[in-house]
Amino acid sequence: MASSFFRDLLDQIVDRSRALKTFSLKGEDHGDTIEALSRGLLSGRGESSGIVVARHILAIFDLLTEDEKTAYFTFLADALVPDETAVSEAVEAFLDEPSQASIRHVARAVASPRQEFFRRLNLAPGGTAQIVKMRTELLARLAGHPELIPVDEDLVHLLGSWFNRGFLVMQRIDWSTPASVLEKIIAYEAVHEIQGWDDLKRRLDPSDRRCYGFFHPSLVDDPLIFVEVALTRDIPASIHELLTEPQAEEPLDPRTAVFYSISNCQKGLAGISFGSFLIKQVVSDLSSEVKSLKTFVTLSPIPGLIRWLTKLRDSGEVDDRELNLLDHANWPKKKDAEKRLADVLQPLAAHYFLNEKRSDGKPIDAVARFHLGNGARIERINWLADLSERGVAQSAGMMVNYLYDLSDIEKNHEGYAEQGIIAASSAVRRMASSVQSKPPQDAETEPA
Repeated sequence: MASSFFRDLLDQIVDRSRALKTFSLKGEDHGDTIEALSRGLLSGRGESSGIVVARHILAIFDLLTEDEKTAYFTFLADALVPDETAVSEAVEAFLDEPSQASIRHVARAVASPRQEFFRRLNLAPGGTAQIVKMRTELLARLAGHPELIPVDEDLVHLLGSWFNRGFLVMQRIDWSTPASVLEKIIAYEAVHEIQGWDDLKRRLDPSDRRCYGFFHPSLVDDPLIFVEVALTRDIPASIHELLTEPQAEEPLDPRTAVFYSISNCQKGLAGISFGSFLIKQVVSDLSSEVKSLKTFVTLSPIPGLIRWLTKLRDSGEVDDRELNLLDHANWPKKKDAEKRLADVLQPLAAHYFLNEKRSDGKPIDAVARFHLGNGARIERINWLADLSERGVAQSAGMMVNYLYDLSDIEKNHEGYAEQGIIAASSAVRRMASSVQSKPPQDAETEPA
């Protein structure tokens, strides 16, 4: 996984070009703007000259101000579009004389010039990585500039092809992995922050710990996604028992593989799914390596729970008397408050998973959509499983186990994808069925 000599050499070439602002191709002046160079790249035919133009475009893009980047994305959205006259003529030709040839003519006419532009841009050394960074910039602008969505759609189409499963390589990440990769694991961990090198070693070095990542040839030392795994006897009910110092005696013949953290590393690849492939590959590899493993589960956060509860409280759809205890920062340390909240919040969490849906019929919880879509089932809701500041703030400290039962994965996936059926244990279903809406109360309860 070490950086190749040729990759380093190409990166140096790119670095030397960053300060250049103008470019002339074979005596033809393309102007000194990134827009002019972009038109030139799309109209040019030679591959070698195209590489040089693409390299300059990427170098100039890095030098643009935030407003100039927005203006450039607007240019891509407005200028690099199919020719309406050509589309009209192609459609008329098909209607006059339908044939496979006329269909191909229509397809060529309606094809987005932006996709061909990005393909040519990708010719530049290190182009794929820089296009991924370019999309990161684009994503940050979509909310305020919905007119840029077509540009993003073209990028998603291309990146989905460039980063399909066939190009991905799964690697185990351990304490012997190059430091350049380990530094990125610390930086990219998005679920449970890694507190420096000692903490990282506790997650990678013991024999009952594993970490796997997907890598792509165009991002040699930069993982796309990684998953942290603990091998245990039983299904854990708390993240703290996995993240603290390991026991003196590690479990023999572990029965359970726990996926306790999955982190996407590249913001520019948002919406391009790797996680389902990674989990299934890890399950397959671990099943072969550790014959005693029988159970594969996650210990997952519930990131949207408190936000959903807040909306319910504001609308008066739930009884506030117990939920008011959440307003007191020290409630987890108060036995009476903790018990009363457990009786209320666990059934509400079950209801949240099984009954709260988006307009498309899928659960409102993004983590649930991911695991249910992979064929897992909601196995157990764990009370006070994450007492970190973040865990309490986003889910009142609750976490959930999603169970990957190898004999049911395909059935669960098909039921969810085709009929919206949410696979869940009988215990979770019983809790959800106990939830009833109650009129709001004005009284505020102090924690005991």
